[in-house]
Amino acid sequence: MGASGLGEQRQREKAEKADKGEQGERPGPQGLRELLERVRYEVLPAKATEEKVLAHVPRDVVVTVTASPVKGLDPTLDLTDRLAAHGYRVVPHVPARLLRDDAHLKDVVDRLREAGVDDVFVPAGDADPPAGPYEGALPVLRGLSELGELDEPGSPFTHVGITGYPESHPLIHDDVTIQAMWDKREHATYIVSNLCFDARVLGEWVGRIRAREVSLPVYVGVAGPVERAKLLSMATKIGVGESTRFLTKHASWFLRFATPGGYSPERLLARTEAALTAPGAGVAGLHLFTFNQIAETERWRRALLDRLGG
Repeated sequence: MGASGLGEQRQREKAEKADKGEQGERPGPQGLRELLERVRYEVLPAKATEEKVLAHVPRDVVVTVTASPVKGLDPTLDLTDRLAAHGYRVVPHVPARLLRDDAHLKDVVDRLREAGVDDVFVPAGDADPPAGPYEGALPVLRGLSELGELDEPGSPFTHVGITGYPESHPLIHDDVTIQAMWDKREHATYIVSNLCFDARVLGEWVGRIRAREVSLPVYVGVAGPVERAKLLSMATKIGVGESTRFLTKHASWFLRFATPGGYSPERLLARTEAALTAPGAGVAGLHLFTFNQIAETERWRRALLDRLGG
């Protein structure tokens, strides 16, 4: 075999080893330590969530509370009230498709401001059909800006998050989702990326949004160290109708979690470390999807920080 052929073979072997997780699995210390210290924990408003957060989550970790298309916004707002009273910085999800009308939006805003909330996350949501006139997030973001102008210019909240899609949305073309971020940028202060298990796709997506001059800081969505059995149990507990939707929508997640060696948050972070910490990437921190495995997620984060020297 010639020198060029041997070089090509070695390159292929190197790529295959990387794909199998046989190299490059340890994150670089400084950049990822900083990201792990700027985390947000996404939790579901289930019966035991408050107790789990109090037992395992430090007060300097931001807690975001999802909203259910089946149960509506009330469980989200109730848990937000309680966690905020305990001294947490809480970010409720306010999906556009769960809002009944402009009056409902104002009531939600007033309640959250009374609880001391200064940060909201506004996705479109999955409710089908929508509870009211809002099909997507942009009209709600505009409505927030209009409500804020009654007191002072801008949103009634200091921080407003919107969704980013590293992997293709099932119904929306990739260029459209990036254009949507551009359209929303004047009403938002940051982006939270949806789950992505492909290091290459995630890195390329960050580059693409920056190339399109979307300059909002990004919190990168990463699944925590999820156990498949507990994930199935959680899906069952959130309701029969919703669990069916959850399992159908995220079938590929279960395959990744169930396969031995199929998913490791540390391995994913190691493979994306260069892209996420590069100058100009604008990654503000990590948004960890706990799937309510809150104790396990915090133990994993602390152990990784210890290994990185934090």
